[in-house]
Amino acid sequence: MKDNETLSCCLEAHALECIRDDRTLFSGLAFRLEPGQALLLEGRNGSGKTSLLRILCGIRLPDTGMVSWNGTDIQRLGADYHQHTAYVGHRDGNKLDLTARENLVMARALGRPGALTPDAALERVDLYGFEDSLTRTLSAGQQRRLALARLLITDATLWILDEPFTSLDVHGIRVVEELLEAHTRSGGMLAITSHHTVNLNSTPVQRINLSG
Repeated sequence: MKDNETLSCCLEAHALECIRDDRTLFSGLAFRLEPGQALLLEGRNGSGKTSLLRILCGIRLPDTGMVSWNGTDIQRLGADYHQHTAYVGHRDGNKLDLTARENLVMARALGRPGALTPDAALERVDLYGFEDSLTRTLSAGQQRRLALARLLITDATLWILDEPFTSLDVHGIRVVEELLEAHTRSGGMLAITSHHTVNLNSTPVQRINLSG
């Protein structure tokens, strides 16, 4: 269960504009995301989905506009904002020469530790028995599930996910969807891009199509 501070939080976008290579990807974009909700970003390739996620992470600045957390610009909050977020991008970000467990131990040490241990997180993503396997020996789908297991070992409220279902089979997709719904049920928030259909039946989903 999230604490009272988390349950009262909100993420807001205020008149965001993003320009890349002299081309406006989106402008005047505004939304509000609250605990228990998901934001699904849709659109063709090059429409700005990844750029928007990077803005929400604080990795990239918007060309105009602002992203706020509980009413304060995330650029002003800095590390105080980042401790509430967890990001998994296109690339898995795993250290290939470490074991699956060692990857999670390192990630847990760098973030705000959550309730799950690395071994428990690996079991949740169906990697039980691969704790001591070198990451480079895992399949592409297993490496993706390992990357997503990093979400489970930190106490981040806002999960920001760029194509989380890449390389996953039908079973793996369902496992991840269950993790996402469990996160929102506990008061967490999601911002996702995906070319796959996202089934979050018990989660209020706000859709933004950047190709529109």
